[in-house]
Amino acid sequence: MPVARIGSTALWGVEAHPLVVEIDVSAGLPVLTIVGLPDSAVRESRVRVKSAIRNSGFEFPSRRIAVNLAPADLPKQGTGLDLPIALALLAASGQLGGVDFSGVWALGELSLEGEVRAVPGVLPALVAAQRYKAECLCLPVGGSAGAAPVPGVRIWKVRSLSECVEALRSQEPPPGPAGSEPEIRRRPGPHLDLSDVHGHAHARRALEISAAGGHALLLMGPPGAGKTMLARRLPTLLPPLTPEQQIEVSCIYSAVDPARLSHGLLVDSPFRSPHHTISQAALVGGGADPRPGEITLAHLGVLFLDELSEFRPRVLEALRQPLEEGEVRIARSRRTVTLPARCVLVAALNPCPCGYRGDPVHPCLCSEAQWRRHDRVLSGPLLDRMDLQVEIMRPDQTAWDGPREPSVAVRGRVEHARSRMMSRRAQEGVLNGHLVAPVLEKVAPLGGGTQRLLDSVTSRFALSPRVRHRVLKVALTLADIEESDQILERHVAEAVQYRTGGHR
Repeated sequence: MPVARIGSTALWGVEAHPLVVEIDVSAGLPVLTIVGLPDSAVRESRVRVKSAIRNSGFEFPSRRIAVNLAPADLPKQGTGLDLPIALALLAASGQLGGVDFSGVWALGELSLEGEVRAVPGVLPALVAAQRYKAECLCLPVGGSAGAAPVPGVRIWKVRSLSECVEALRSQEPPPGPAGSEPEIRRRPGPHLDLSDVHGHAHARRALEISAAGGHALLLMGPPGAGKTMLARRLPTLLPPLTPEQQIEVSCIYSAVDPARLSHGLLVDSPFRSPHHTISQAALVGGGADPRPGEITLAHLGVLFLDELSEFRPRVLEALRQPLEEGEVRIARSRRTVTLPARCVLVAALNPCPCGYRGDPVHPCLCSEAQWRRHDRVLSGPLLDRMDLQVEIMRPDQTAWDGPREPSVAVRGRVEHARSRMMSRRAQEGVLNGHLVAPVLEKVAPLGGGTQRLLDSVTSRFALSPRVRHRVLKVALTLADIEESDQILERHVAEAVQYRTGGHR
């Protein structure tokens, strides 16, 4: 009998790589062998496939069966190869009547009764199917909520192995949800708005700058001053994700947490707030089979680290390179995976262990030795990467009666400033906070007075070249917010305040 082949995908990180399931049925002792770097879940598919085929009304051949997952050097993991293995096995044993599998991909787990169950990575598989010119992708009904329709690829949502076989024989989509477009709407959640914040004009301004330019923000102050309240309202200032960004972010969650796509593609920027006991691998990604960390789950959104001094120093230091480059590279012996990590970092920090260092009302109970230990938790290189460092004190009674601008008004200015950044030809599509130094010098020319002011503050405060560039990035964002075509002295002066008035 000829070798049967069908396409599928292998998930590695958050990207789906194409593969071919090849099956040969030959004379010999009844045994099913799977080769091509399968993990334990893939090897266990022998039991599921055998029972699913029999309970779906087909015959499992009592012959020697060889399953090859090509390319052989790509690690395969998970249960999503059950369906393509079963389909190729039925074709190799002559039970499909010459069904043509050219251009057909399949993905799904099989139950013992032949039901097709959801698996992670449906949306990345669809993106790969479009990229590699697949014509049809068979997916489980229950796990394809985030499968957005794409040109050139038919999506067949099947409930069972037998239903998938009938669809392939007739070349007609299964009845029911097949062909229906997924609903794309906002997920329900708590209603937060910047108008909930009383006072804190300086911190509200810093939130707007951070949202507009993608700048990392450090909020410092005593307990109860409103650091967490401010941080949780930063996502309300971010523009909705573009259609391309919706696919990009939803692919990440499809690979890690498919339940988040139960309402369709994600349209709002993600907000992640891990506990300070988190491990390094959970924060930046890792493991034997590399999985995304919180910084990747916050891609194109906000990563909030509350109680920053409680995080282990080694965990925090692992953030330095991802914050600089916007991605995480995890190298393993067989393969290197690159994970996106372009997010806005917001951190909240108490000034000392008791939290009342410098507070005019509550006396600090910490010793100088405790102050020094507390200050050593954050390294200089990590603080250098915090573009905005804002001290927050509890607002007085007069702040409760003042006007409070809502999020929608601030978001309008943020969207307009971002549109200016996106249109720059020097590095199109990049926010100011992520500009590299050579590009920054091209897009941010300084006049004579502005250049002298920047040189003066660099010398006075002994700013490193990295900090100088970050001050210039913030000044450029301030110019974009004010729709100024040139960085002025007041922009540099305000940007410097966020560096010299903060921690240490």
